[in-house]
Amino acid sequence: MIVFIKLILAHLIGDFILQPNAWVADKEKKKQQSIYLYLHAAVHGIIAWILIGNAMFAGFALLLIVVHGFIDYVKLYFQKSKNKRTWFIIDQIAHIVSLAIIALLYENKGLEFQEFSNGFWVVITAVVFVSKPCSIIIKTIISIWTPENKNTTDDSLANAGNFIGILERLLILCFILTHHFEAIGFLLAAKSIFRFGDLKEAKDRKLTEYVLIGSLLSFGIAICIGLLTELVLQSF
Repeated sequence: MIVFIKLILAHLIGDFILQPNAWVADKEKKKQQSIYLYLHAAVHGIIAWILIGNAMFAGFALLLIVVHGFIDYVKLYFQKSKNKRTWFIIDQIAHIVSLAIIALLYENKGLEFQEFSNGFWVVITAVVFVSKPCSIIIKTIISIWTPENKNTTDDSLANAGNFIGILERLLILCFILTHHFEAIGFLLAAKSIFRFGDLKEAKDRKLTEYVLIGSLLSFGIAICIGLLTELVLQSF
């Protein structure tokens, strides 16, 4: 189990945190001719090898690099502007399945993992997921409803909405892990009060619905991750 969790953490770091937008744009433009396609895959293998922390994982790290690169190539080949959201989901599912298979193959080598810090890796993976990766996932999911006349006034802080979303998900995760579920309701109520005035003044129903979907999705994912993290921690 802990091997799979570490591989998930490596995937989150490599796919969402250490992959600049410039790499993504270059890959979509040049596809298999982009050097960043291979560099991106190599980063995944290296991070996974570092997190596993065992020289015996070298061969599996190489396998991960090849598999990840192939999955990304397939996505780039079939992905079009109209089906980006669909291929994003397919791509992520394929990566998770491949990581599960690699973890099973590696653990069948007969190695035993008795790390007292298993809970640490679970919590760190959850924290990383609810940060930037979750923001990208939510943005991709609701991209189909993005209002054309979305309000982008100059009096708003740069990327404020993104950082607010990350902070609220981190707080929800902390509330669940510390068993303060009532605080989640307080946080939701507080955000609703602060956002109500802005949305009311905007007088844009589509923008209101867009923000509401994003907020509820953010809260829902954070709650699910928090409960799943608590469940996994209890299994150790």
